[in-house]
Amino acid sequence: MAAAGLLVATVAGVQTGAQAAPDEAEALQPATVDAATARLAVDEISSSTNLRQIANVPKQAPFNTVPAFGTDIAFQGPFAYVGNYEGFTIYNIANPAAPKTMSQVHCPGSQNDISVHGNLLFLSTDSPRSDDSCASTGVPSRETKWEGMKIFDISNPVKPQYVKSVQTACGSHTHTLVPAKDKESVYLYVSSYGPSDTYVGCARPHDSISIVKVPVKSPTDAAVVAMPNLFPDGGYPGRPGGSATSGCHDITAFPEKDLAAGACMGDGILMDISDREKPRIINSVRDTVNFAFWHSASFNNTGTKVVFTDELGGGGQARCTEATRSTWGADAIYDITGSGDERKMEFRSYFKIPRFNGATENCVAHNGSLIPVPGRDIMVQAWYQGGISVWDFTDSANPKEIGYWERGPLSDTQLILGGSWSAYYYNGHIYSSDIQKGFDVLEIDEESIPGAKTHHYTQLNVQTQSGF
Repeated sequence: MAAAGLLVATVAGVQTGAQAAPDEAEALQPATVDAATARLAVDEISSSTNLRQIANVPKQAPFNTVPAFGTDIAFQGPFAYVGNYEGFTIYNIANPAAPKTMSQVHCPGSQNDISVHGNLLFLSTDSPRSDDSCASTGVPSRETKWEGMKIFDISNPVKPQYVKSVQTACGSHTHTLVPAKDKESVYLYVSSYGPSDTYVGCARPHDSISIVKVPVKSPTDAAVVAMPNLFPDGGYPGRPGGSATSGCHDITAFPEKDLAAGACMGDGILMDISDREKPRIINSVRDTVNFAFWHSASFNNTGTKVVFTDELGGGGQARCTEATRSTWGADAIYDITGSGDERKMEFRSYFKIPRFNGATENCVAHNGSLIPVPGRDIMVQAWYQGGISVWDFTDSANPKEIGYWERGPLSDTQLILGGSWSAYYYNGHIYSSDIQKGFDVLEIDEESIPGAKTHHYTQLNVQTQSGF
């Protein structure tokens, strides 16, 4: 890759991915560190020469406390919609170098995973609440009164209006927007997990997803229309260091191809969604050696590959250290072979950032999106305090990083949960929701990644992919 020569490494590391065998027993050897590549100081910035930060908007009260985590991002027109455990913020990004805050809606609830469609915004609540209002309080799971989906009218971005709630089993950790084929409605595939015998509304077993149908012109009629059991056999039973399946964490849909891929704790699944209310699993895979928690999925542009992420340690631990294998907390690339119901996912390689972080930096593979470069499979991805990585998986067996940007740790004495939760491409720039630092904007040097600024979206929910 011509762009690879532009990298300015912070820590000289070992190229990960296909070179690390799945059953490798030993950890990577420590990287060679010299004065020019010493580990970053607190808040110090380092990057490859093809990525440059052009803006940061810090979290604003009451979203500016440490527990008020910045979460996922959706885009529409000149706006970015950014979730936070305390609610969501709408930014005007018409000038990416100077984002303007249009509004901030205080509506607490764990995750607040977010998507948009026309005048509607959808927000996931995955914590037991006293009621479905934005004034609700958290309650113990044995006293749950409500958790699930909230729907807002965002026709006026300065003053969004809360219009409807839909309760879902085990809440909504994440959701995926899937347009109905008649365009009159949208479906929300709600992923949730973590059942227990004392959790109100979330008893065991929980092997299903909830499907919410939202009529676009009458969103107050939104309701759960199906709860398909994806794992009638109970799914992966788990192992020491590997999660059992009890629902899904995240689903990515490719509606125009009637496909979806699910990351379901202990299982990776490929689904036919031609009948939006009756998704069918056509293939499933497991990694009983390296993956601890199947977290999310991304298709390539042609729908012939899928990248799964492993959120080893739940996102709260330092898993990019010298002591952590290159195949742990990484991405796994699968080629999709065959056709129709005979399609299968075949493992090709792992990818992990080729830099080591310190013991106070939570780091693991997290949310990312394709950079729409014709003829190549390129992804930008968040790695929490490991920063933001741009990597090429055109050759499924030999993925390579071609750009990066990162901050130094929040602290050099204690691990504080932070870093980039989601890093996504949108219309020529990379936008990142940092858990503690707020909203970041990066500029891409197009000479190093030709075509990186050519595709224009009018709307982007990353878990709802479309071809370019």
